[in-house]
Amino acid sequence: MTDVLARLAAMQAGDLPAHGGRTLAYVYDSGLAEVDRVGREAVAAYAGSNGLDPTAFPSLLQMENDLVGFAARLLEAPDTVVGSVTSGGTESVLLAVQTARDAHPEVTAPTMVIASSAHSAFRKAAHYFGVRAVEVPCGADLRADATAMAAAIDDSTVLVVASAPSYAHGVVDPVTEIAAAAAAAGVRCHVDACIGGWVLPYATRIGRRVAPWTFAVDGVTSISLDLHKYGYAPKGTSLLLHRTPALRRPQFFASADWPGYTMLNSTMQSTRSGGPTAGAWAVVQSIGDAGYEKLAREVFEATDRIVSGIAEVPGLRVLTRPDSTLVTIVTDTSCDPFTVCDEMAERGWYVQPQLTYGDLPANIHLSISAATLAHVDDFLAAIAASVEVAVASGPVQLDPGVAAYVAGLDPVSLSEEDFDGLLAAAGLLGGGDLALPTRMADINALLDVASPALREAVLLAFLDRLSRPSTNF
Repeated sequence: MTDVLARLAAMQAGDLPAHGGRTLAYVYDSGLAEVDRVGREAVAAYAGSNGLDPTAFPSLLQMENDLVGFAARLLEAPDTVVGSVTSGGTESVLLAVQTARDAHPEVTAPTMVIASSAHSAFRKAAHYFGVRAVEVPCGADLRADATAMAAAIDDSTVLVVASAPSYAHGVVDPVTEIAAAAAAAGVRCHVDACIGGWVLPYATRIGRRVAPWTFAVDGVTSISLDLHKYGYAPKGTSLLLHRTPALRRPQFFASADWPGYTMLNSTMQSTRSGGPTAGAWAVVQSIGDAGYEKLAREVFEATDRIVSGIAEVPGLRVLTRPDSTLVTIVTDTSCDPFTVCDEMAERGWYVQPQLTYGDLPANIHLSISAATLAHVDDFLAAIAASVEVAVASGPVQLDPGVAAYVAGLDPVSLSEEDFDGLLAAAGLLGGGDLALPTRMADINALLDVASPALREAVLLAFLDRLSRPSTNF
């Protein structure tokens, strides 16, 4: 048994650190070791419990209702609000779209209106559920264009979406105007607050200006918010809240017309471990309302100091002033953002590259945690040093012929051999074997000249080749 745990620890040593405030994507760290311990122990205590049947495990139902009640207060919800615990933001988004679709069976070709900045989970929902996404470009301020979104609503629209904030740029959409347009058309309005839902209410409380986005806004019918982001809970917990039980009802699924037990589900999952719910409940109980306010003060102080510090680094600027805790950094022509990301990794920081999209340049994305505050000076020193190296190295040089060839490829016409060639050219396939390179600048530069459709195809081919049976287990 000890050997197995030692092997797990050895494998995990190659992963990004989940704690320490230096991984600025994928994980969110309160910096509270005791809270993390309580969360882990609660997950372990309920790992074998099953959320499938609330009559069998009523403690899980109690915890779920407690979490929804806490969130309802944060979101200025009416007394009629109801909610469900899900496995994450994507499942919350999927359920919001599925529920809107199923509320209108008379609409045979349903659509939803989203801004170009809406999270890709909505595009995934469109793919899964046959709800066509009508995508509206953002305005110059990178927020959803409320006028354009209103104009895009028609008789096929079952859902209109706003973000609080958008992931890519960290800004809150004009929810008041978007929700009003949706309500005027008799259409649901969902606010994706998976990132901001557990921190923006405290931002308002401590005196920061945030545009209205909660259930206090007329016309908002549902909101998603993640506990495993700024709720600082263990991974695997999000919430989806609906303004009324009637709005939520199409989310539920029941099946009695078969020889087995009657299947009754509130979310997309049937069997689901009670561990994540218990872990989230334990963390929220441990931190409490006052604790979350303190963590909000810390994460916004870290955000403000990083934004101010970036302005002092030659070659860098913040793309837009963030409304929340997400920061997007762009470089000037003297400096390659992908090289900066690699250099930051060399210095013990993970920052996330975002590729070119339309007129928006490739950039560096930060999801800042409360635990980052203690390390802001180190972060600013590391990014200044990384920029110096990137400037000295110059931009990544792609062969012009290769760049033109890649830019002109049609992924639909490519064979498996073509994909292997592209993976090899990107440095992801060497000697016939998949490789996980430690430096990604050349790979990202190559992907950056490809169309979004080709990026998707190449990375899907890479994922397919990564996900193959092991022979040494």
